[in-house]
Amino acid sequence: MIERDESGVLHIVALSGGHDSTIMAFLLKEREPRPYNYLITPTGDELPEMFEFWRWLGSLEALGKPLMPIMANTLKKLIREQKAIPNNRMRFCTRMLKIEPYREFLKQQTAIGPVVSYVGLRADEEGRAGGAYDDIAGVTMRFPLREWSMGENEVQSGLAERGIVVPDRTDCARCYHQRLGEWWLLWNDYPEIFADAEADEVELGHTWRNPSRDTWPAALSDLRKRFENGEVPPRTVRQYDLFRTSGECRVCTM
Repeated sequence: MIERDESGVLHIVALSGGHDSTIMAFLLKEREPRPYNYLITPTGDELPEMFEFWRWLGSLEALGKPLMPIMANTLKKLIREQKAIPNNRMRFCTRMLKIEPYREFLKQQTAIGPVVSYVGLRADEEGRAGGAYDDIAGVTMRFPLREWSMGENEVQSGLAERGIVVPDRTDCARCYHQRLGEWWLLWNDYPEIFADAEADEVELGHTWRNPSRDTWPAALSDLRKRFENGEVPPRTVRQYDLFRTSGECRVCTM
């Protein structure tokens, strides 16, 4: 149920479920109590632990309010409609599954009253743009982590203090942008999903991986054979461990 404050303002927290948006949601609840609405844009291709994490976030012991999913389509259906697998030149997945549905939702809500949209961009990623929806009349954008001068270290400390463990993968199980080690983890942990991604390539005639990205095979069927032979890509670690050790983190956010 959508809830507005006493002045009729709708407060929407764009919650991907990643490190940044998660701690932002908790800190907003603690520091600026008001009726928040937590919105997610699933693609239908998230791993089981991500769905479980979303369920926990919406529980009474966490944020205390169920998350609102906006799901205009699924990744599986979309790539067939587009007859293509997303890549650096055609990143239609983020635009059509996340950005456009969220924008449409905001437009619908501004017909009722003002909207404040909260997005979890950190203070130490000044060059990163995201969530620019203030061109919609009636929408005000806020970036609380930047307002509070919070960078990676502060985000991780805030999560640790509250005992919050974010899943290793918070975006799609298959993505043209993911690292080679993440493909190995998908093959190792979820072979049925890896096999389904292989089937995508056969059906659509394209590969999830860019052939020029590295010296490993681009086709997942060939990549699987290397994995089955016992080859493990360098630096194959859980994404959370990689974030902690190198400061690298990639999350598909709205």
